[in-house]
Amino acid sequence: MSNPPSIIVVGGNAAGPAAAAKAKRVNPTANVTLIEATDYISTGSCELPYVLSGVIDSYQKIVFYNSETFQSEKGVNVLTKHLVESINRKEKTISVRNLVTNQLFFLPYTKLILATGSVSNKIEKINYHCENVFTFKTVYDLITIQNYIQEKKSKVVSIVGSGFIGLELSEAFRNLGLHVILIEKENLIFPSAEIEISSITKQILVDNNIDIYTGIKSPNFFYEENKIRKIKIDSRLIETDILITATGFVPNVSLALQSKLDIGTTGAIKVNSKLQTSDSNIFAVGDAVETINPINNQPINIQLASAAQKMGHIAGENAAGGNVYFKNYIKNISLKVFDNYSASVGLTLKELQNERILFKTVQASTPNLVKVMPGSSSVFGMIHFEKHSKRILGSSFFGGKEVSGYADLVVSFILLKTPINELVNITYNYTPALSSLINLLSILGRKSENIK
Repeated sequence: MSNPPSIIVVGGNAAGPAAAAKAKRVNPTANVTLIEATDYISTGSCELPYVLSGVIDSYQKIVFYNSETFQSEKGVNVLTKHLVESINRKEKTISVRNLVTNQLFFLPYTKLILATGSVSNKIEKINYHCENVFTFKTVYDLITIQNYIQEKKSKVVSIVGSGFIGLELSEAFRNLGLHVILIEKENLIFPSAEIEISSITKQILVDNNIDIYTGIKSPNFFYEENKIRKIKIDSRLIETDILITATGFVPNVSLALQSKLDIGTTGAIKVNSKLQTSDSNIFAVGDAVETINPINNQPINIQLASAAQKMGHIAGENAAGGNVYFKNYIKNISLKVFDNYSASVGLTLKELQNERILFKTVQASTPNLVKVMPGSSSVFGMIHFEKHSKRILGSSFFGGKEVSGYADLVVSFILLKTPINELVNITYNYTPALSSLINLLSILGRKSENIK
């Protein structure tokens, strides 16, 4: 009788636990091991800003499993505080270091799944060893920042970067009563969004007393007693208690590079539709991988928890002997901005301008509820569509919680390649307390019919 297969998963955030649990369900006889370098597995990274602000009252509520509960409930061996240092593809073994005892040992694998995620993109000129300088990605980052604020009674926080994390942190710190300074190298905040949404977002931040500096290509940082205490922006010198860099994340591909796995044009690990790397015995998932965008058939690195979990399930099943595919995943992401929400689907105008696609754009604003209803406010929508086929290429919305439903419906149109003008023919749910009489999507569909 042959030995049961050994499936090892490297990385314990979103994709890794999903892969490990799925592999064990598909093949209960397999020995499945999950290895994580930190103290925590199965954490809710997207919820971190809400723990910081106090909306969620404890970080423990976003640690969904520990080693013991995951092992008992999922049947997976878990090693935390263990670092995978190298992969021997020829021998099909990995070297693992116990970060507590410093012991190095080797484990054989039948199939290996890399869920190494992403790491914070750091600014070269900043000394991250300073005690008041932080990034924000992990539970450890959260706890460290919370402790620092409490111990030092911090009052002013400066955030470099106004993307998703920078904006979420701005709101979280403002809700904690700190004075927030937001610094962005581009000329508009929220630079990945449509210009119209960037402008709306900026006004909301200003209304909430957040200081904004845009077009700041190279701020200067002044150190004092192992802290950054002042930032020079143009001719202004700004004092700060805390500095956080929120300049995005980059795929964590160090292990893949060391193992000479193929890296794609986005800088992430190249995989096929089964999520196999250039070594068929090694799979890769989550923030660390490059897949294909079905809208333009170009490589894309998707850094979303929902995508990571889906990839984890697929790679886990395939590593355990399955035959399933990852396909048709379209970016669909939202952001809370104080009492408002932004949603983006597919390609933005900036991205489309780099494509060889003839496209048109429609946009509109309308009340999200019947005007006379309390709480009625404006919701903005924009849709890009291919000129000849009328297929939708991307959309963005800004308003209340209704934007999530708009985004989901647009995704289904993109997947089914339904032309934009069919938005007019949808029967939209209606009641005055939930929606307007004429849905924003219907308005956008009607506008598209008038564009030649």
